[in-house]
Amino acid sequence: MAEPSSPFPLSDLIYDWNAVKRRVPVAQHGVKLFDETLRDGIQNPSVVDPKIEEKIELVHLMSSLGIDVADVGLPGAGKRAFDDVTTLVREIVEHKLAIKPACAGRTVVSDITPMVEVSQRTGIAIEVMTFIGSSPIRQLAEEWDVALLCKRSADAIDVAVKNDLPCTFVTEDTTRSRPEVLSALFKNAIDHGAKRLCLCDTVGHATPDGVRNLIDFTRAIIAGMGADVGIDWHGHNDRGLALENALWAFEFGADRVHGCALGIGERVGNTPMDLVLLNLKLLGELEDHDLSKLMAYCELASRATRFPIPINYPLVGRDAFRTGTGVHAAAIVKAKAKGADWLADRVYSGVPAGMFGREQEIEIGPMSGLSNVGHWLARRRIEATPALVDAILKHAKGSDHLLSEREVLDIVEAQRESS
Repeated sequence: MAEPSSPFPLSDLIYDWNAVKRRVPVAQHGVKLFDETLRDGIQNPSVVDPKIEEKIELVHLMSSLGIDVADVGLPGAGKRAFDDVTTLVREIVEHKLAIKPACAGRTVVSDITPMVEVSQRTGIAIEVMTFIGSSPIRQLAEEWDVALLCKRSADAIDVAVKNDLPCTFVTEDTTRSRPEVLSALFKNAIDHGAKRLCLCDTVGHATPDGVRNLIDFTRAIIAGMGADVGIDWHGHNDRGLALENALWAFEFGADRVHGCALGIGERVGNTPMDLVLLNLKLLGELEDHDLSKLMAYCELASRATRFPIPINYPLVGRDAFRTGTGVHAAAIVKAKAKGADWLADRVYSGVPAGMFGREQEIEIGPMSGLSNVGHWLARRRIEATPALVDAILKHAKGSDHLLSEREVLDIVEAQRESS
């Protein structure tokens, strides 16, 4: 899917305040993406667990989008979960997909051993994402102390390392955890062979300041140990800050960010993976990534989980590139008249629809003008006679909604019969 090239210098048409005084590239430590749709995503209380055929298709789409790792489930959760995980990992191996598999489990040996078994059955290393709650409020509820947290973490990591599986140590509720506890847990995990630390905003508590402070703290511990350990950011959207926090996490020093299709997940959901991809693309960080299947990824996730896409959702929502407003329509039509689809796609849109396989849609409603009606009719090769245009506009101005195609065509038919 090649977007039309611009006949005009971009900088002459769009002044980009986003780039003024930018200190560093957004992803100065690299861009790695970790998809949680098939694990954390389907923990959303209102979705269904997709059929295995749908999960397979989703993994293929993730791989085609350049997503690095997919969490394919919790094999220790039961037979169906184990079988689905095995099938998905085998699919990755047999089709030589670029994406790598990961599995989640508690810091309990019995959760790690099924991952080892799947790895042995499929012949590929599975990244172990072993998690434990680290915040004081969680410790109080569970009656845990730091010594117990360290022991359980070490036991789980040891099983992964002993079986040559890469291990990421995941602290749940990291963003509300005390620094001395995190320091003890992180050092313990690194000592036992964890290759990555995952910082979790499990309840969507963090603001960008919290993201910066936590990542700076974690980087200092890793540097102090002289370790080569990556940093993941896993965010939730309870304050509506998940996407923003994810982008800041890259800039502040995380090298891998987690997300789910459409932001589905516990409560109000996770970081929306599709919008991370969209923004990184527009920020110039994913120039080599082909995002032509981003729409298909979102639509399949919606269909498979029975999670409806909000009409105003960026990029894939029904109204993302749709207008019935006369001023907006006139500007788009004038741009098209210049023979410049590139210009028409940006004059009233911060996201170029054509870059992602969509187009600007002009409809007719109570705020419409001649441009709306003329464009609508031209798209359908219907002659825009003055009488027909007047009849459509009169009907639209008296309505309280955008007219459906059927409503407009009924007016067209009525005009033909009366002429």
